[in-house]
Amino acid sequence: MRIGIFFGGPSREREISFAGGKTAFEYLDQSLFVPVPVFVDSFGRFMLLEKELMYSSEIRDFFPPKAFQKGNFKTYIESFPEMAFQSPLPEIGTLLQPAEFSKHFDFVFLAMHGPDCEDGAIQGLLEWYKIPYSGPGIMGSAIGIDKVLQNEMIALVNHQQKKSWTLTYEQWLLGEYDIVFHVLKKHLGLPLVIKAPHQGSSIGVAIVKDDSLSEFINAVNQCFFQVELESTTWKSLEFSQKQGWAQKMANLDEGIGFPVVFGGKTIYHPTDLIAELDAYFTLGDDVAVISSANAEDQVLVEEYIEGQEFSCGCIQFSNGKPLALPPSEVIKTVQVFDFNTKYKPGASRKRIPVETSLDNNQKIREVIAQVFQELGINVCARIDGFLTPDGRIVLHDPNTIPGMSPTSFIFKQMAEIGLNVTQALTYLIRQSVRERIRTGKHTWNLRALLDALDEKIRYNNALSKPCELVIFKADDLEYAAARQKYGKLNALGEVSPVPVLHASDGKYYRLTNPLMFKEYVSDVEDLLHTTRHPLLTETSEQAAELTAFYAGEVRYEVEAFEDISQLTASLS
Repeated sequence: MRIGIFFGGPSREREISFAGGKTAFEYLDQSLFVPVPVFVDSFGRFMLLEKELMYSSEIRDFFPPKAFQKGNFKTYIESFPEMAFQSPLPEIGTLLQPAEFSKHFDFVFLAMHGPDCEDGAIQGLLEWYKIPYSGPGIMGSAIGIDKVLQNEMIALVNHQQKKSWTLTYEQWLLGEYDIVFHVLKKHLGLPLVIKAPHQGSSIGVAIVKDDSLSEFINAVNQCFFQVELESTTWKSLEFSQKQGWAQKMANLDEGIGFPVVFGGKTIYHPTDLIAELDAYFTLGDDVAVISSANAEDQVLVEEYIEGQEFSCGCIQFSNGKPLALPPSEVIKTVQVFDFNTKYKPGASRKRIPVETSLDNNQKIREVIAQVFQELGINVCARIDGFLTPDGRIVLHDPNTIPGMSPTSFIFKQMAEIGLNVTQALTYLIRQSVRERIRTGKHTWNLRALLDALDEKIRYNNALSKPCELVIFKADDLEYAAARQKYGKLNALGEVSPVPVLHASDGKYYRLTNPLMFKEYVSDVEDLLHTTRHPLLTETSEQAAELTAFYAGEVRYEVEAFEDISQLTASLS
């Protein structure tokens, strides 16, 4: 099967999308699939990307081309609106019209996030052109992107009590900040959680902890993707500092992104914004209000939930029944689990399952599966929530296209039922085809596609492959390198890689697949002599039939050997 890997898109999460696209490009099973990278730019154009560009550090390294950048700024293509009508340079790729999709790929793997990418828009386009795609369908996607609607629907399913308030931009424009703050404190209490309701990756999330009006105003503006800049602040900056501020505005992980709207004008580039602000404050104005051209029209304000934060993936059996994976507890080193906490090293740790009773972990899985099914989501989703000190489970934010770096939540949790990244990707493609069949569109063509894929998967499982040892020492760098090598060998499909830790006690340990997804090698060593958690055993037993189809026979027990010759002999 030719797999079109769609990444990028217009959302603020495009760099996370690029990371997910790289995962699919590098870890798809090469005996089953041919990866076809398709970059989607901010204007909504599709490009057959030159494959070597998939190894770039970020999208801005290749698009827009460096020759187009100006003023020492690093910006996205939105800063050059005239390029919407120009073909990309041949060294980047070739423009592709949706009507031509079927000439180049049989299936689309969606690694895109946020508005237009995760809300049913791209899913609808692909259904129109009869192209099967990964992840939930149109309805589940539409629900999954709307945090206000999610709250209401989750409460209907599990009767959870979570107080919230929707604040519109029109209300905010009145400027009665102190009245709004007073009402919200009275209704919801402190701290307040402020959210942009149509973003993913925890973009546009702020917590107002203190009884501070200025902190509240900044948080709400952040979630409207709006900046209030005072004249005294701007005038105190040197030119280089103004450039640094404008570059920060252009960075999607910390700014509001371009284009922006200021003074009734749409401004596309940092150099132009600096000039406009210089002119504006020369006239004696005190405050400049700068808004993203893609600003939110409302923000969601919620009560703060005290408790253990978790994230739980849910997938499906072939018959459509849900299977909640073991939940991961998020152990934060900062207060807000925002974009940087999720994706920057050291800001959080994860453990599987949640450090609580077996009964509580089982209840989390039960309610996750229930919400997944009742909200019309299929194939795969990740749903976040809290376990409160009094044992309540409060859910929020179903994520219908979870982040897909090789060590993302969803892959860690699928590893606990025995699937490596390559097998998990095969599952996502195969189950997505199965779910597209249920829509009753292009039915017999999709059935033929599914049958051919199933036959090839069974054929591969029956093959006897030689073992190849992946040996590493008790060192984080070697562990990361071994994990990468292990993943690449799985994708090649020519051998059965066997991960082996030469531990600090001098012994050699044949590791299980789940241990290749821990954060640090110290986490692996801590688990070498630990009995497997009963929830993990229970979940993998429930998933046994699914796992066997994609992975064959799977081991969950670590084996110890005094020397490497003993280990090698055990494999022969």
